[in-house]
Amino acid sequence: MTTATTDERTLKELQSEHGQALLAFLLKLTHGDRQRAEDLAQETLVRAWLHPEAFAAPYESMRPWLFTVARRLAIDARRSRLARPAEIGDGVLAVTADPADATESADAALDVRAAVRDLSPEHRAVLVRLYFHGLTVNEAAAELGIPAGTVKSRSHYALRLLGRRLPGYRPPRRTPVARPLVAAPQ
Repeated sequence: MTTATTDERTLKELQSEHGQALLAFLLKLTHGDRQRAEDLAQETLVRAWLHPEAFAAPYESMRPWLFTVARRLAIDARRSRLARPAEIGDGVLAVTADPADATESADAALDVRAAVRDLSPEHRAVLVRLYFHGLTVNEAAAELGIPAGTVKSRSHYALRLLGRRLPGYRPPRRTPVARPLVAAPQ
């Protein structure tokens, strides 16, 4: 079963009579985005082609019908774009390190080792036991012969110092994990 469509001659007359005004209208609705405006104008004309009954309506001009259809299409397109997450450009990917790149991991490990070496011996001893050896706060306190609260405060201040020395580093928000992150510094 085929559906009736607007004949080619009528559609061509419609486009030549209202095309420029339609495009100008859509350029305003799309804030000057010519490609989007052209796409919407084309979709509006497709709707006119698919709905020949609109030409039979008692309009003096088809312009109000075209502009109404175009406006609704523009609104739908905007809602659709807002419902999707924003796209990121290639620039972000170009500066993001590849997690599978062994060179990046090795470079980061060297940075961490250098930053840990620059800490005071007390701070370094706490971090090495907590993060490199995977001890709990109580185990580190027992091994170092200091109270657990001292281990926590030294860990806190040591991580803050590392945060200032290592670009992009953020201290964890929870107690250290029981597994080493990188090999212990020599």
